[in-house]
Amino acid sequence: MRVRDGDADAMGELYHIFGKGVRYFLLRKLGSKDVDDRVHDVFVIVVEAIRNGELRDPDRLMGFVRTVVKRQIAANISEAVSRRQNEADYDDNVFSLSDATDDPEREAVVRQREQLARKVLQSIALRDREILYRFYVDEQPMETIMEQMHLSYNQFRLLKSRALTRFGKLGRRLASGTPLGTKKNFDEE
Repeated sequence: MRVRDGDADAMGELYHIFGKGVRYFLLRKLGSKDVDDRVHDVFVIVVEAIRNGELRDPDRLMGFVRTVVKRQIAANISEAVSRRQNEADYDDNVFSLSDATDDPEREAVVRQREQLARKVLQSIALRDREILYRFYVDEQPMETIMEQMHLSYNQFRLLKSRALTRFGKLGRRLASGTPLGTKKNFDEE
């Protein structure tokens, strides 16, 4: 009930209860790359399910968490397989590539991506924008951002995770040609 009401202490307790187990399971199945972000993704999914009333019986929490973790692992593996099929390996192609700095097509793509990222950043909430900009663009240490924005570790990780999710959804919408002011396919993402 306290998590459903947004109680930060309750969310911290919930994170403490399953955080180590989730981390261990993810490490065993996927390795250490981005494990903190994956743990927080699971946490966000669980908290949102609780808040939305999808998980009403506390006795089923651990089973739900286990299911979410397994689905995240499956999605990660599927994404890695897809990425391998669609992307060329740098080491295999390094000697056949010309100097990338003189490639006008590559420069145009980079400019388009930068414009898209700027447009998405300007369209998300101010707090989300500040966290993403300070962490990824200014490369400020997490501790500095937490101190200056008066955030706990869990609050920072949760806000950053949500901001990245929103940024990604909006970026995909813009890249697909869907204007930001419409709701087309937004709920399906």
